[in-house]
Amino acid sequence: MSRLTELLRQVRKADAQLGTDLEAEVAALTKRRTFGLVFEQHQPEAVELPGRVVRRGDKVRVLPPRGGTKAGDQRLWRTTRIECVDGQRVAHLAELDVEEPETRAVLADDVVVVAEFRDRIYPGLVETGRVERGGDKPFHTVVNAENYHALEMLTYTHRHSIDAIYIDPPYNTGARDWKYDNDYVASDDDYRHSKWLAFMERRLKICRELMRSDATLVATIDEHEVNRLGVLLDQLFPESTRQLVTIVNNPKGVTQGYLSRVEEYAFFVFGPDARIGSVDDDLLTHRDMADAEGELQRPRWKGLLRSGDDSLRADRKDMFYPVWFDESTGRLSHAGEALPLDETPDFSPQDGLTPIWPIRRDMKEGPTRAAPRRSILDYALHPHL
Repeated sequence: MSRLTELLRQVRKADAQLGTDLEAEVAALTKRRTFGLVFEQHQPEAVELPGRVVRRGDKVRVLPPRGGTKAGDQRLWRTTRIECVDGQRVAHLAELDVEEPETRAVLADDVVVVAEFRDRIYPGLVETGRVERGGDKPFHTVVNAENYHALEMLTYTHRHSIDAIYIDPPYNTGARDWKYDNDYVASDDDYRHSKWLAFMERRLKICRELMRSDATLVATIDEHEVNRLGVLLDQLFPESTRQLVTIVNNPKGVTQGYLSRVEEYAFFVFGPDARIGSVDDDLLTHRDMADAEGELQRPRWKGLLRSGDDSLRADRKDMFYPVWFDESTGRLSHAGEALPLDETPDFSPQDGLTPIWPIRRDMKEGPTRAAPRRSILDYALHPHL
């Protein structure tokens, strides 16, 4: 629930009529059209602190039985007192945010301390190990923590001193691969965008406090939230320059029932004093590029080998054939005839042309994506036909 909804619930518990009247007025206000990005300022986030010793007054959750896969009880409890019974610490608990709270007593080892977003905590770091290989060179630090707490902690030591920040947030696709208040944000949640935006806004505000005036922030995203994230960045970084970059991350495309999508996006937010160098590479034109040893690198292009199901030569017998390559011109000449399954491919050049067979790096023979009746050359030029 949003912070406003939570406050209205508290008022309704104290005075039912006053709560009802306030809800009616709030409902009328929310129907008014507002310009700009509008979303509920949700504060439902919570993080479990498994290394924290349970004390009286702590909010806790009861852990599920060890050794099983059953989900734990997501209710919050207040620790009213701790006592020692037969040499073991026992926590006495009272359920939170209910009119008639349940009480129970459990071993302190079977509960975990929980901090909600609005709770005041003082995060710190405990070193767990190090790898030293660079001598006096600058070193990297890996922080394993809830990202909001980690960012907030860095404001004590790195405020306005960070050169670059790269964030790869949850894309809010509705997939059950990230948690919010230890509860999944489902695709049918009416507050899905508000929860995600509130989640992002809190972290981006801290990023702004960490960045130098010439720093750059990079945020990756896909089509689900790209528009809303762009507006949010404009609101939080009004003095900065924002640029959207397209990243082709899956040349084969992902359909999801509609138009095939091959890209994701990256927002670059340049601070008011940020400058970028000039590089003569449009990242679109294929060209010969050499590595440090002078070896030519193969350009990345859409594979013409069939993948997934029916990806072996025996699965598509009429789709194993050579494509003839003219090394003098650097161009493909024509597609040859399909080779019978019981014959071995011949790699010998003929008439100045070199045959290219659909064979993978592991030497397994596989079919192409186009049968001989439709030239593989046409497929390479027009894969969408």
